[in-house]
Amino acid sequence: MLIRLLYLGFRMYCFLFRPVRIGVRTLMVQEDKVWLVRHTYIPGWFMPGGGLKRGETLEQGARREACEETGAQLGTVTLMGAYTSFVDWKTDHGIVFLCKDFSIEGKPDGEIAEVRAFPLKELPRDLWPSHRLRLQEYAENLPHPQFGEW
Repeated sequence: MLIRLLYLGFRMYCFLFRPVRIGVRTLMVQEDKVWLVRHTYIPGWFMPGGGLKRGETLEQGARREACEETGAQLGTVTLMGAYTSFVDWKTDHGIVFLCKDFSIEGKPDGEIAEVRAFPLKELPRDLWPSHRLRLQEYAENLPHPQFGEW
């Protein structure tokens, strides 16, 4: 419940201050399955990721978020693309990495309700649209990096 209240507070902050933010996501794929997370405070499935911390590189942020949200230790990561969203009174720049070389060694933190691997051809219905689009780009083997709207 506290996390949901904090999320509501964040949305009010965005309405008042219109922040510009940078976040990272990692498309984690092995054996034709993609690892996705479901948060405790918002419905739907997502690629693991979140906002950068001060003094953190894009790659460090992607590695940290993947570990926090899935328990994964990432090997080689490559840049998939950079995307922008203007939803909910803020400007979000999302950097998406691709990782096929990882191992799940830990457990997710408290903000994650569930971690699951889905076959690429059987994605959950409530996968967020922008995440579904990135997975389609991956499945269609489009050249990387891509740029555009989230």
